Amino acid sequence: MKTKFDENWTNKNNGYPLNSKEIERYISVVPNENQLRLAKKPYYCFIHFGMNTATAREWGSGLETADDFTIKSVNAKQWVSVIKSSGASGIILTCKHHDGFCLWESDYTDFSVKNSAFKGDIVKMVSDECRRQGLDFGVYLSPWDMHDKRYGTDAYNDYFCNQLTELLTNYGDVFEVWFDGAKGSNAVKFEYDWNRYFDLVRKLQPKANIAICGPDIRWVGNEGGKSRKTEYSVVPCSLRESERVMKDSQHDESQASSLQQYKQTDEDLGSRKILEKNAFLCWYPAEVDVSIRKGWFYSDDENKTVKSPKKLFDIYLDSVGNNCTLLLNVPPSDKGVIHRKDARVLKAFGKMINSVTESPIIVQELGRLTKDNGYIEYNFDCVKKMKYAVISEDISYSQRIESFDLYIKKPNGKYKRVYNGTAVGSKKIIRVKGKKCIGACLVIRQSRSNPIIKSIGFYE
Repeated sequence: MKTKFDENWTNKNNGYPLNSKEIERYISVVPNENQLRLAKKPYYCFIHFGMNTATAREWGSGLETADDFTIKSVNAKQWVSVIKSSGASGIILTCKHHDGFCLWESDYTDFSVKNSAFKGDIVKMVSDECRRQGLDFGVYLSPWDMHDKRYGTDAYNDYFCNQLTELLTNYGDVFEVWFDGAKGSNAVKFEYDWNRYFDLVRKLQPKANIAICGPDIRWVGNEGGKSRKTEYSVVPCSLRESERVMKDSQHDESQASSLQQYKQTDEDLGSRKILEKNAFLCWYPAEVDVSIRKGWFYSDDENKTVKSPKKLFDIYLDSVGNNCTLLLNVPPSDKGVIHRKDARVLKAFGKMINSVTESPIIVQELGRLTKDNGYIEYNFDCVKKMKYAVISEDISYSQRIESFDLYIKKPNGKYKRVYNGTAVGSKKIIRVKGKKCIGACLVIRQSRSNPIIKSIGFYE
């Protein structure tokens, strides 16, 4: 008798070839060591802090002076402990935003904290505190600079590299370097020397991933915390072209809200029909960047816009739980601390993340599946109220699963499909909502060669 599970990757494979030279081409694309480390720590935080914090703006004007940075104290210990309570593994600090003001005592400009009312090096304070509390540290350095008169000339590329060198040599290990292509519509036309920037990062911080306008991590395409239904990591190499990212980035302060709308364009980045048309493929996983508040920098009038723990958890499931990483922005106030409302939300958010895996029913490592594993059944020792299922592929062998179904076995012995999915990748978190069951069944319908599953877990 035919069952719900009979048609799977071992026979039908949804009508697609299981193995071929073309499939071999797809699965030959795998993450490098830095990208593998990234997948093990998929949630980390942005800290937007600087001149805009003091002036209560999102973007600077280019007319600020160092005296306009009126903030006199920073509680880096509180920043790191609050962010750590949310379950984040690291912090990326906006060392220099578009206004050009530097949070460290740079030798290459007077427009920095050294000529302000603040006494000290904020980059060092944060990086040292990250190290003390066991978090990774990363840097954001805006290529666009409203303030520096060298911008638009070859001399600016020298200046930028000098500053990048300071950040990559004076503050310990850096896990991610974050570049964007944001540039004002009235900015001087200027081509950044991206290859030079990338080579410098590779030389000085070989274990760092280079994100967004960079070859290691791609922008998901919006700032609203949304990922695609199917988020692939094997994509055409053309997506790594920095100038393309720049074209779609913010070009005006007023665009900040429009970028929070989910775009349907380029919804499919890695299906077979896309890959077969591209000769050059790469491993280029998506990063979801979103702010806990409406804006990226702190403003008193945005305290009411702080996202709830539930909203952040939904974003987490749609990013970390959908083969992406999550970069959550948490902006400290002009008092030098993370606001108490943000702190409360982040602590509650961290508890929600922990709740996913705190009550395991069954957790199993699988490895390479064979022709006997068209579907995998699990029987529980008693009736359970399953809340989550978590599946991870072994991405060191690429991303293979293209379609799957998850069934629960109800107390009466009948199976019910509770999830129909596409790609899995580094992690797929499925919310089952506490349904009573005595077992579960994973049916992989379509794959690129044999699926290789690192682990599968069911949790109450």
